[in-house]
Amino acid sequence: MQQDKHPDYHPVVFRDRAAGYAFLTRSTARSEQTIEWDDGQSYPVIDVEISSESHPFYTGKARTVDTEGRIARFERRYGGADAGETT
Repeated sequence: MQQDKHPDYHPVVFRDRAAGYAFLTRSTARSEQTIEWDDGQSYPVIDVEISSESHPFYTGKARTVDTEGRIARFERRYGGADAGETT
């Protein structure tokens, strides 16, 4: 393996402020901000907008799409399947 070709791979804390959730992992991402972790060490912290703790798909709060209502609204606006046919 060639030396000095790969980025620095180090421990980083990713924090989801919306959910109040943070986890420690390893990454090449850099940050000027630091946070003191449970083990007493100080690690760089990267704030993220969405994580598995706040994403609607993983929390079970996902919206369901009302496809029947959308189809009915489309047919009312542009006519049904037989609206364009003339006999």
